[in-house]
Amino acid sequence: MAAVVPGYRERPSRLPGAVVWTNTNVTGAAAVPVLPDGCMDLLWSNGRLLVAGPDTRAYMADGATGTRWVGIRFAPGGAPALLGVAAHELRDKRVELADLWPAATARRLAEQVGASADQTAALEAIAMRRAYDTEPPDPVLRRIVDALDAGWSVAATAEAAGLGARVLHRRSLAAFGYGPKTLARILRLQRALAVARSGVPLADTAFRTGFADQAHLARDVRELAGMPLSELLTRSR
Repeated sequence: MAAVVPGYRERPSRLPGAVVWTNTNVTGAAAVPVLPDGCMDLLWSNGRLLVAGPDTRAYMADGATGTRWVGIRFAPGGAPALLGVAAHELRDKRVELADLWPAATARRLAEQVGASADQTAALEAIAMRRAYDTEPPDPVLRRIVDALDAGWSVAATAEAAGLGARVLHRRSLAAFGYGPKTLARILRLQRALAVARSGVPLADTAFRTGFADQAHLARDVRELAGMPLSELLTRSR
């Protein structure tokens, strides 16, 4: 069960594994932390196209009341080939698309989104066209994410993916922005939040999602989200 965040809406994209979303800053709403999830986003706001790299800590979105954001969040490992940049180069960054693509192209695409009656569909169409002209992500990346998200060790994940430990680490940096150990930690946090939001007691949540105990869960939340778990559960999406 997802947290309810004023002004935020999302739906599955036609691009496999991706999600399209909109967010409008609402008067009086608390700042919402955008949590690490192993993903990258293509964003549009105020006539600009930007790329949000993979986060290692919570990002506190801000902006004036009424500011509208439109985004497409790619599945872990799905954005680097499509955007033409290794994920680790954008770790914990927000950059202009014009820094990655020809400036004239980025400007033209931003104008198209801004002029569209359905900006979400227009942004999604950009990603769809780019995906059509780009080689699909290596299927091994999906196997890596699935194994780590299931709680497998890094060694077991490497074996299942048919990769040595060093190759797994190198591939993970390029695809996800960080090594497999960090990705596993981030995915575990996301699993725990989903379970906790469904009403499961926190001690049981910790046990079910691979933490040593509730204190371990609380420490990870503070380090990755920068706030206590109780506060996070009421504010995050």
